[in-house]
Amino acid sequence: MAAQKWGRFAQISVLTTVDPLADCDHIDRMLIQPKTGGSEGQAPTGAANDLIYRSLRSQIMYGQVAPKTAMTLRGIAAEFKVSMTPAREAVRRLVAEGALSLSSSGRISTPELSYDRIEELAALRGLLEPELAARALPRAHNALLDRLAGLNGTISECIKAQDAVGYIRSNLEFHRTLYLRAQAPAMLALAETVWLQMGPTMRSLYGRLNRTEAPSHHKLIVAALKAGDEPGLRIAVRADVTQGLRLLAQ
Repeated sequence: MAAQKWGRFAQISVLTTVDPLADCDHIDRMLIQPKTGGSEGQAPTGAANDLIYRSLRSQIMYGQVAPKTAMTLRGIAAEFKVSMTPAREAVRRLVAEGALSLSSSGRISTPELSYDRIEELAALRGLLEPELAARALPRAHNALLDRLAGLNGTISECIKAQDAVGYIRSNLEFHRTLYLRAQAPAMLALAETVWLQMGPTMRSLYGRLNRTEAPSHHKLIVAALKAGDEPGLRIAVRADVTQGLRLLAQ
């Protein structure tokens, strides 16, 4: 269904001059005149912007969208049944985060990462995520360990079902659940931005890894948490978040 949705986004071109996104203002006026509180059956512009942003962000982060997938503002607006304004603002936010690319001609697409870019993002994960895990270690109580073990089970089920999107979602949830205990929101936000930029590429990586079980490093991470072993935890997290990406960059 995701492929069909993004296919519809690609059916209509974007009108552009200097600023491809700003140039759609006159189309807004012709199509829909949103009221301050939102027209009947339609969310206010701010709420619609956030809804579109979060929905597209999740789809990109969890690999539901392939690299170089093209889309249009009008297609996005039609899919979410809103005017062009919230669609444009949501796209601007995603472009700023590196989740989408916007060419000078107005073409919107998910980026195809170069090998150098993949290596750079892998290095960022290798710096940020071991530090987040180490900061979480003092708060790694039994409830967290049980939650991580449950997520590992979910990952295994996704692998058996050959559910790539479910695998990516559960894998990132494993890391997010641990890192939330770090109580370092700015650092976690940076890590999530890296995940977002990597989303489409992670889908490609999943197909190349041919996994048959949950990542072995996850077990090492849980073992290090149980033992209170910070050096071992840092090593396990760094290996987990960088090895697969560097395989893709080879």
